[in-house]
Amino acid sequence: MALSCSRLRSRLSLIRLSGLSTNRITNGFYLQELSCQSRLPLCRHYTSSKVRRGIGRYVSSRLQWANAKYEGFLKRRFPRFFLLYHTFMEGFKMLFQDARDVRRIKTKMLVDRVKFQDLNYREMEKLRQFRRDLIKAIPLVIICIPPFANYIVFVLMYFFPRQLLIPHFWTHRQQLEFRRLYHSHRAQHHQPVLKELEYTSHQVKNGHLQSLLKNLCAKVQSGGNPKVSEILAVRSLFSGAPLAINTLNNNHMRYISPLLFLTPRLPGFLIGRRLNSHALELFQLDRALSRLGPHQLSESELKQACYVRGINADSLGTNQSREWLSQWLQVSSALKESEVSLLLHCIVLLSANYPGASSHH
Repeated sequence: MALSCSRLRSRLSLIRLSGLSTNRITNGFYLQELSCQSRLPLCRHYTSSKVRRGIGRYVSSRLQWANAKYEGFLKRRFPRFFLLYHTFMEGFKMLFQDARDVRRIKTKMLVDRVKFQDLNYREMEKLRQFRRDLIKAIPLVIICIPPFANYIVFVLMYFFPRQLLIPHFWTHRQQLEFRRLYHSHRAQHHQPVLKELEYTSHQVKNGHLQSLLKNLCAKVQSGGNPKVSEILAVRSLFSGAPLAINTLNNNHMRYISPLLFLTPRLPGFLIGRRLNSHALELFQLDRALSRLGPHQLSESELKQACYVRGINADSLGTNQSREWLSQWLQVSSALKESEVSLLLHCIVLLSANYPGASSHH
């Protein structure tokens, strides 16, 4: 009996030991399996994201390679078409970059509560030019939406670039040609504006101011260039009747509109409203440009600033352009907001006879 009891105790001890060791082994295996399972999603996520990036880089590189081969083929076989294609692609890049810049400026105005007149010159000019370009570009963008419609745009670029496209999609040669053409159309309205100004001078009651205005008109009509002091001597006449914008007769306003590249084919009250809006915008641009300083402008910015204000500076040297722009800013800086009508007339008074900038160049 004692022997059988001792055997029973030894068997129980073996069972406990074997159970304990089995439990340790099982727990160890379970912990290792759990640890591996917990790492598995992270490994899978890391691997898949890395693969996606690798695939993205591969696809992008292959597309760039295919595009380069396509452009090379066009350049060799169809050089004229390649020029259109290249201008088209670069134009869209510039347009989208301008859109991003405008969004940044608009966000700045909204978040920081910055008014238009408090922006710097380049931001003002970007908003002004983008608004004008966008109005003209909307039909082009709509045409490009359907698949393969960009080939229609190539046809339009070839046959009607000036009428349908914005400067982003013009070649350098076209930009020079179209600016010259637009300026020649603008210059055709110089004499009609001067005649209207001379006719309106008869309505001025102050004899001395009437004489100064008549002499100013006669000097420009005879081919002379007025001094800044001669223009500013009559500025008070442009703040009220009969030369303030809202008091000009319809013919007078219709002759001024093409100076700003605005259509004259609108009712008189709409023309007056548009002229006043553009005159105030130009006035605020001049204020911002005076703060920046004309000497800070690049050559392309300088030419654009002169072009907006009345002369085609493509045929002028940089020093001549800066000299003319400085003269304009001297007049503009001395004016009040109520005298912006004179600013519109300066497009004729300061540019009609400026050496090297006449319409035949």
